[in-house]
Amino acid sequence: MTAPAEHKAAAPNFAAIWSERAPGIALSAAVALAAYFVAPQLARLLPIPAIVIALIIGVALNPWVTARPIFVPGMVFCVKTLLRGAVALLGIRVSVAEIVALGPLTAALVVFAMVVTLAAAFGFARLNRQSLFYGALAGAGTAVCGASATLATATVLPNYPGKEADIAFVVVTTNSLATLAMVVYPPLCALFGFDPQTTGVMLGGSIHDVAQVVGAGYAVSAAVGNIAVIVKLFRVLLLLPTVLGIGWLLTRSGVQHGAARVPVPVFALVFIALCLVNSAITLSPAAAPLYEPVKAALIAASNWGLLLAIGALGLGTSLSAIAALGWRAIATVVGATLTILIVVTGGLLLIRLF
Repeated sequence: MTAPAEHKAAAPNFAAIWSERAPGIALSAAVALAAYFVAPQLARLLPIPAIVIALIIGVALNPWVTARPIFVPGMVFCVKTLLRGAVALLGIRVSVAEIVALGPLTAALVVFAMVVTLAAAFGFARLNRQSLFYGALAGAGTAVCGASATLATATVLPNYPGKEADIAFVVVTTNSLATLAMVVYPPLCALFGFDPQTTGVMLGGSIHDVAQVVGAGYAVSAAVGNIAVIVKLFRVLLLLPTVLGIGWLLTRSGVQHGAARVPVPVFALVFIALCLVNSAITLSPAAAPLYEPVKAALIAASNWGLLLAIGALGLGTSLSAIAALGWRAIATVVGATLTILIVVTGGLLLIRLF
């Protein structure tokens, strides 16, 4: 007799969660729809992709949204859960042949850039009179995947005074710099004369957050977006060894910390699984008539999911809040950001020479 009662008790909670998320999801969808319809009209004067327009509209609405916390749960859902689902579905566009085509030099460059960036973050933190812990947070957030890596790294740090403020600071700063990079880096790639593959590697190897990598890559082209996501997810898959490595380093330095609780990047694993499925079906032409409509539907779902997530990302980006942050803390993250940009870009230029 208790089971039905428990089932009834659980239903309102589920409904309440989605009721709480609904306003933010609806607003993000409205931003996405506006961008979708504005993009072709604006293209007559200036060809700006819908995904960039969604970001701009979202940032413009941020002051209005900030005063209305009712939208926050839905926006968080779009930027976190919906984004990961949309990125996972991107795997259906990619084949194993494209991943192999990146080559061992690209993988080595990405790993090298991450290591150098982590070391630079510790160095900049010390130079700016900040703690080793802040350097760890800034380094992981910059080298791996922004907010996710920052939060994961926090699990291997002790509960020192000001830890929560440091975490929030790094999350906001890396997100803001990644959003700026989303707009600035594609023209920079064009300035260097990078081809689509090199552009994708540069964007995926140097931008912090998955959302901004997606926005920057697919704003250039589908081919660039695919490569950028592959490279970025390679960095995401290195989250576990990176965080555990930071924990080991801190232990060697005499710091006591708890057991690491690093989140498994499930969306990255789904991306790989769909990539394998796409590769297998490609080798079987007989399955194409059944497969292509499914693939088209998944691509459409991914596109709209990404557009909603980018709109929500813009809605949550406050330019005034960033301006109010302390310059020393910002300088550390900016230094690490420039480090990974310089190492990746310089490495790609060297590879092109040889």
